[in-house]
Amino acid sequence: MERRAFRAMGTDVELLLDAPPGVETFLTLAAAEQEMSRLEGIFSRFREDSELSSLNRAGSLHAGPELVQVTQLAVEARLRTDGRFDPTVHDALVAAGYDRSFEQLHGRIATTTAPPLCGGRIAFDPLTGLIELEPGFRLDLGGIAKGYAVDRLCDMLAAVGPCLVDAGGDIAVRGGSWPVGVETADGMLTLQLTGGAVATSGIDRRSWSSDVGRGHHVIDPATGRPAERDLLRVTVVADSAAEAEVLAKSLYLAGSAQATREADHLGTPTVLVTRDGRTALAGGLSS
Repeated sequence: MERRAFRAMGTDVELLLDAPPGVETFLTLAAAEQEMSRLEGIFSRFREDSELSSLNRAGSLHAGPELVQVTQLAVEARLRTDGRFDPTVHDALVAAGYDRSFEQLHGRIATTTAPPLCGGRIAFDPLTGLIELEPGFRLDLGGIAKGYAVDRLCDMLAAVGPCLVDAGGDIAVRGGSWPVGVETADGMLTLQLTGGAVATSGIDRRSWSSDVGRGHHVIDPATGRPAERDLLRVTVVADSAAEAEVLAKSLYLAGSAQATREADHLGTPTVLVTRDGRTALAGGLSS
């Protein structure tokens, strides 16, 4: 088993490749790390030189294929989650204090009293690459872009052998059988994955102290503020890491009762942990 670890997209990334050591294995792992760095240069809202930042500044851009594709994925996700997943939460995140990379958030963070609106219009043309944002709105593609990157790296590694890619809990696997631990209120639950992906959305990791109380990065698009739900975190299994990111965020914002019903209806394996320390399994999972 060959391993490579590095930091990208504001999180720790680990690549596992079940292949014999050698030139091909080494070069594949190195290429995957380089690809993650390249994608970060497209999608980071914290880098002034990123393609996403250029779009947010100008309001329109003839973008490259990756930004167009992920923007399209995000718009489609907003439609099928009834707006719970919303890529136009950028200004709401900034207003809540998340205006720089998470490792740079220190002390008590100032917030904006009146939260910005979400739900801005996004127009894109896949043929020309033109993306146009409604005036006054900017995009945050953090979660879905990270999932997209994890999927991309996993596909690269899979050409050499069974593999796992983990970017801060966004995990995708191809081939083999991989035990993946999921934190619950009662300890660790192990899921055995032979394909697909896992992602978690919650408020117990990326949170901070603000002048109006505890802030976190899960924005409720209906209010423009950090969401107040009975859930601590939601973990889902899906066909891709990008899709798992969408479902985890949407189910978190649904609240525990509705999330359980939706996961069961969709057949989406889901682990829900509530703020009061309960764990619920849905979507076909059983203890």
